[in-house]
Amino acid sequence: MFQTLSNLDVNYLIPKRVSSSERDVLEQMDKDDQEVAVESASVHVESGSHPMRLLYVPSTSGGGNGRLRDESPSGPDEAETFCQRYSRRWQIESENKSIKGDFLAKTSSKDYRVRLFYFVFAVLSYNIWRLTDFLLKAGVGGEIDYAPC
Repeated sequence: MFQTLSNLDVNYLIPKRVSSSERDVLEQMDKDDQEVAVESASVHVESGSHPMRLLYVPSTSGGGNGRLRDESPSGPDEAETFCQRYSRRWQIESENKSIKGDFLAKTSSKDYRVRLFYFVFAVLSYNIWRLTDFLLKAGVGGEIDYAPC
């Protein structure tokens, strides 16, 4: 997969949990009082290898670091911005998964009108659920860990 993405000249980001090899970098970042760092590395696969960069960016969801192809951000400021954009994209993917898994009614109909109705109804139901959740949390003073979309 890595080599195919490289051959197609696609930038990609893969969240990665912290392993022992990254702990040294994280300890050095603590000593240098850095919150974000970029390190060059290489991916080796059967069909070849290509350069990548490890982005050490604090996770907002308990995840880890990220791996990115060579044309990725070269500095800490660019890395943090890139990861924030990635985080927003991941939220959209999670919402789509929630809509499909929890709100979309199952149908075997091949009629596009029925399928469209089910999809629109699922999206509206999801949005009502999110709005209700947000308003209830705001009303009782609970912690709101996301902005209403």
